[in-house]
Amino acid sequence: MKTISKILFFSIIIGLAALSCVKKETESLSDLQKLRNTNNRIVQMDSAQAINTITQQKIQEVLDLSALYLSGNRNTEIDTAIYSQMEKYFQKPDSLTFKDLFKELESLKVKKAMVNSINVYQQIKNKDTLNLAKFNVEYFDNQNKSIGIFERNAQYTLVSKEIQFKKEFKFYFTNFYFKPKKDSTSVGVTK
Repeated sequence: MKTISKILFFSIIIGLAALSCVKKETESLSDLQKLRNTNNRIVQMDSAQAINTITQQKIQEVLDLSALYLSGNRNTEIDTAIYSQMEKYFQKPDSLTFKDLFKELESLKVKKAMVNSINVYQQIKNKDTLNLAKFNVEYFDNQNKSIGIFERNAQYTLVSKEIQFKKEFKFYFTNFYFKPKKDSTSVGVTK
């Protein structure tokens, strides 16, 4: 009887050890799977939260499209379509609109970018109110290794448009990846 209970005890221990050694693979949910599992709950946000969320989303989309554009040949129809999609995020795009962004992404060989934190604020300059966003962006290389986290700035505007008797706002960047001017006096002799 003792030998049967010992055998039973050791078989249970071995079975538990075998079960614990089985590698459980954690599955990360894709965006499509997340969308399938969501419902149509109405999420209430105040205007500041909405602007913050929209700004972060638009910045992320511009960075994603830029990385995708730079990974191509820049002379195919797909590249032209990506570039024209990027221009739609800007109020008055011209040839210098993407210069600083492309220069930085190319020099660091960025394949993916992720916006981590964002601070949306307003600044009054003369009689104009500027809508600004200061954000941290993390760059990744082609092996998905972090290149670094950088603090960047963007200026945006919300343009009121009336669509089907409803007042809506269109979001446009006016300046992307600019260096803000310092709000201090230069160091020197003062009298």
